Amino acid sequence: MTTKTVDIQTTQMSIQELASLIQAGDEVILTTGDEPLARIVPMEKVEKQPGKRTPGLFPGIWMSDDFNDELPDSFWLGEDEI
Repeated sequence: MTTKTVDIQTTQMSIQELASLIQAGDEVILTTGDEPLARIVPMEKVEKQPGKRTPGLFPGIWMSDDFNDELPDSFWLGEDEI
């Protein structure tokens, strides 16, 4: 994989040309002058996200029945006793 640097202020390159570079397996660094803005890599090079969560994977951990209930104003005002 090669890296191409493209200054978006001066390039005449079209988005289709950028896409062709990426499809060919190149990494593209977009810059404004000397300041890097973004790095574009082919999708197969992107790190995979972790899989879905599995309920019950850790026995003994539980969630309170009121987990999604709104918190009382006293919580937000710091008036609850600890």
